[in-house]
Amino acid sequence: MEICTIGFTKHDAAIFFGTLKDEGIEQLVDVRLANTSHLAGFAKRDDLRFFLKEICDVEYFHEPDLLAPTEELRTAFGKGNRKGDISWDEYEVRFLDLMAERRIEEELSEDFFDPRTVLLCSEHLPDYCHRRLVLQYLSEYWPDLTALHLPR
Repeated sequence: MEICTIGFTKHDAAIFFGTLKDEGIEQLVDVRLANTSHLAGFAKRDDLRFFLKEICDVEYFHEPDLLAPTEELRTAFGKGNRKGDISWDEYEVRFLDLMAERRIEEELSEDFFDPRTVLLCSEHLPDYCHRRLVLQYLSEYWPDLTALHLPR
């Protein structure tokens, strides 16, 4: 099973939605804690839901309770241009522990990801983004899981 990830920053709408169409994405799972900021542009929750359906015929899901960091953890690492109190390495450990505490491997069904799925967050690259950690965590329980970070 392949699950894709994408960030919306540093992409214009044409590249973002074109990538989803080119990759045959059928559902998008928004893993952002806060998805209604005016800074999100075309990726603001209600606008995104509309654009996904109209442009790509993609279903939209928001799963912050399972797949987003807590506000406390997000703030500890930093948000926006503010550097937080913990390093990325500490953030990674805490977020992986949080997913274990939430038992996301039991709360989510592999069948949910049968439609071609992409996880959305704001970070341009997955290197320092929790969407990569979600798939890293799930791959320990779902051995056939592979991640594809878009755009290629």
